[in-house]
Amino acid sequence: MGSFAFPGARTLRRLICRACEAHYSMHNSFFYRASYVVVGAAWATTVAFGISRLWTYSADPGAAAAAPLNWPADAPIIPNSTLPSLVLTIHPHCPCSRATIGELAKLMTDCQGKLTATVLMLRPANAPAGWEQTDLWTSAAAIPGVRVVTDEHGEGAHDFGASTSGQALLYSPDGRLLFAGGITESRGHAGDNAGRSAITALVLDPATTSHPHPASTAVYGCPLFDDAGTCQKERSPTCRP
Repeated sequence: MGSFAFPGARTLRRLICRACEAHYSMHNSFFYRASYVVVGAAWATTVAFGISRLWTYSADPGAAAAAPLNWPADAPIIPNSTLPSLVLTIHPHCPCSRATIGELAKLMTDCQGKLTATVLMLRPANAPAGWEQTDLWTSAAAIPGVRVVTDEHGEGAHDFGASTSGQALLYSPDGRLLFAGGITESRGHAGDNAGRSAITALVLDPATTSHPHPASTAVYGCPLFDDAGTCQKERSPTCRP
């Protein structure tokens, strides 16, 4: 006996098939959209985490100087007897300190020839000739009113109690400490900052130098010395350009 097909059965089957295909397509589309949402959320979370870590790192200050309140008698440089003297300790291979040198240039311009500055460029024992003469040396030496000297074995940094690249110390003509800190707002960040503003005010307005305690800000940069007090020959592994 032959199979019986009621009228319109073929059309019904086609409609059922199309309905199934449409359902399958919608099902797949939903999962595709859901997967995009999941991947997008994961990407956004990763980016946010990376930015957070970077910000935390850039805002993490270095060790503050234990700076003497009076110019150290055995310091390798002589202070100016008529103008305030700024001392800046720099690790020549610290990329964070490029911003510090840039801020030094702005500072010297703002102080209108009323400030002298010496950059102590760290040079460890047994370092090859010219090791300290990096782009930081060249940039600092090009600033009017700035003298760059090699700080053999970090002796000058030790005399001034500095531990971090970018440490700035301002002394009055009579040898009193007026300021100790950094002249960037964070690691490798150029722009207006409390340190540069404080030094400018101290230099241009003598009335501000009568404060009994030195002004201070956080300092940002690579360590100058390891835990044993020996010069860091390489930049800190956590220091990023």
